[in-house]
Amino acid sequence: TGGHTTEILRLLSCLSESYSPRHYIFADSDKMSEAKIRSFEQKRAETFSNSQFTLDRIPRSREVRQSWTSSVVTTLYSILYSLPLTYRLKPDLILCNGPGTCVPVCMSAVLLGLLGIKRAIIVYVESICRVETLSLSGKILYYFSDYFIVQWPDLKEKYPKSVYLGRIV
Repeated sequence: TGGHTTEILRLLSCLSESYSPRHYIFADSDKMSEAKIRSFEQKRAETFSNSQFTLDRIPRSREVRQSWTSSVVTTLYSILYSLPLTYRLKPDLILCNGPGTCVPVCMSAVLLGLLGIKRAIIVYVESICRVETLSLSGKILYYFSDYFIVQWPDLKEKYPKSVYLGRIV
């Protein structure tokens, strides 16, 4: 939602126009991200004339304060919902930064890779607010991402697979 969207858009502002089309996937209950993305893409179109993007919504895998037990069921539902979308998009790269919505999308992509349909590179950027511990999404995707980027040196020490680049958002 708000903070994660702001962070990912800061990252995307550094990418060249060769990263096109961009497909944004966010939770169906997220009311703020669509407006932020549209505004970002409108400004981007002023620089890159051939700017292409899509917006897709998926069921939220876990609501704030939702019990861990019920979140397993909602996450599985979100993964099943994400599979046809990921299959249709067949992304080369998935860049994500922490909201729970990224877990079903990444797991769908991992599954498509295991089935030999399409392998996507998964780049996970842990949120700048995660100074000492990983988010739940980070704890899950640490094992499935190709590149796992942290923004604090303490996290690099705790998670050796991670890449520390300093503060990038």
